[in-house]
Amino acid sequence: MNTVTVSGKFQVVIPKEIREEIGLKAGTIMEVITYGSRIELIPVQPMKNLKGIFKGIDTEINRDEDRI
Repeated sequence: MNTVTVSGKFQVVIPKEIREEIGLKAGTIMEVITYGSRIELIPVQPMKNLKGIFKGIDTEINRDEDRI
């Protein structure tokens, strides 16, 4: 388990093994979300990086016959 310390400027350093595991680079824009007393940092991905992430997904929709 990794721990970090909040600095006097309210900054934290993301541990190296976590940065490497998720491929985090300097300058990455992060979205900050809170859930109660928990904080989550989510890397914002450019739209071009998301192309093809749903390849092979089943897009068929089963509808009631009266809705066709």
